[in-house]
Amino acid sequence: MSLEQLIAGTAKVLSEKELEEKLKLGRPLRIKLGVDPTAPDIHLGHTVAIEKLRQFQKLGHTAVLIIGDFTATVGDPTGRSTARPPITREEVLANAETYTTQAFKILDPEKTEVVYNGEWFNKMTYVEVLKLNARVTMQQMLQREDFKTRLAEGKEVRLHEIQYPIMQGWDSVMVRSDVEIGGTDQLFNILVGRDFQKEEGMPQQVVMLMPLLEGLDGVKKMSKSSGNYVGVSEPATEMVNKLMSISDELMDKYYLMLLGESRDENAHPRDAKLELARRIAARYHDDASAEEAVKLWIERAAGNQESGATEVPLSEFSGEFTVLSLASTAFEVGFNLKKSNGELKKQAIAPGAIQLNGEKLTDPNATVSVAEGDVLRLSKKHTVKFV
Repeated sequence: MSLEQLIAGTAKVLSEKELEEKLKLGRPLRIKLGVDPTAPDIHLGHTVAIEKLRQFQKLGHTAVLIIGDFTATVGDPTGRSTARPPITREEVLANAETYTTQAFKILDPEKTEVVYNGEWFNKMTYVEVLKLNARVTMQQMLQREDFKTRLAEGKEVRLHEIQYPIMQGWDSVMVRSDVEIGGTDQLFNILVGRDFQKEEGMPQQVVMLMPLLEGLDGVKKMSKSSGNYVGVSEPATEMVNKLMSISDELMDKYYLMLLGESRDENAHPRDAKLELARRIAARYHDDASAEEAVKLWIERAAGNQESGATEVPLSEFSGEFTVLSLASTAFEVGFNLKKSNGELKKQAIAPGAIQLNGEKLTDPNATVSVAEGDVLRLSKKHTVKFV
């Protein structure tokens, strides 16, 4: 059962058989997650790997959180089209303090080892660095997609960037990790760690890759630069407001990746989304703040919907409708407007303009029924309230 829990929500595990064998060793495993605190705040995208780390903790294993006070000054080149701007160690240490505070809102501090990789890298001599470099070929490094792409485009690859996978791999040796967790873009770096462990005569770590979390737009990876993020230090009201804007499809991913479970299929999508937003807000704040934020969102949504709504008799809408037939009837009863099915699908339903009590209705063939007091938004200028 524990194996199924740990694999759920992952993008790839190399390999499941190795992980199963390690779980049978009868001792707490050492689960490594390396983070480079290049910024003081983290968002929900960062927490995906931390949530998985917490699952291991709940099963009695040890989380090893590596703070890259040394590697952060080099900068991870993964996914970069240019070299990262340099950051001082003082900035890294200041960021690490707030980063770990936020991470411990998820992790159990008593089951977490926090180590700084500057503890070993700052002590290495130049000869030791050269010997470590000699273990990896240039051909291996140039297999990385980001390096290959930059070279093909005539963009520079700085020599210090090539050191990054080597350093991340050596971290695995120094902390004797049994499992390393990372994003799908970290596969190359984690495999270097496996190679180093084998050369050192150590059992090789299992590679556990987590999918990259899409942002609020459901398209791009969550990031501050894209403006599609939810910061874990944001107020509870801001968290709830942002999370209520996501699509139903994205909601299912957030449930699995951020809470480690599936949503209640019997619940109305809006109620399920509210529960997701409430639980995430409560995790980073408290239950009272989360409940108040949800209450404010409901009140605001109801106020926005009812403002300027045209009242229509509920008797005209008895029984079940499809979203398409409900919208068509509401336009005709409320505003004496006849809309073709094609027009409704293209201009109202597909873009999410049709909303029942704040919940977008994007499937024209889905069945829906309405009750007294419900508010149906048909467009920016057309809203009806059933009385």
